[in-house]
Amino acid sequence: MEVNVTPIDHCDLVVIKGRIDSYTSPQLSETLREITNHAIYKIVLDLSDVSYVSSAGLRVFIDIQKICKKLNQGEVLLVNIPQRVYETLELAGFVPLFKFYSNVTSALAAF
Repeated sequence: MEVNVTPIDHCDLVVIKGRIDSYTSPQLSETLREITNHAIYKIVLDLSDVSYVSSAGLRVFIDIQKICKKLNQGEVLLVNIPQRVYETLELAGFVPLFKFYSNVTSALAAF
């Protein structure tokens, strides 16, 4: 898995490539925690190149969403979700917990 973080104005764009599984999810969790440790709670996750998300990856998503939404400080927006990843989120019951966008520009405008 590859993770690239780009600060954009008032939020961070996180582009993830590869598989998010029990092996790679600790790296993703650490990267996202570093962002929130710098008091940035508006995060856009671009998942266009993610091929798989395991339950460990789902746990990372929900944990960071809880941190960002705490005290109405921000939230995590999901962008360019591959169908297979969306189906995984849907099966886990996570779809109502996130906002989905078809491109980064529209997600950034939502903040």
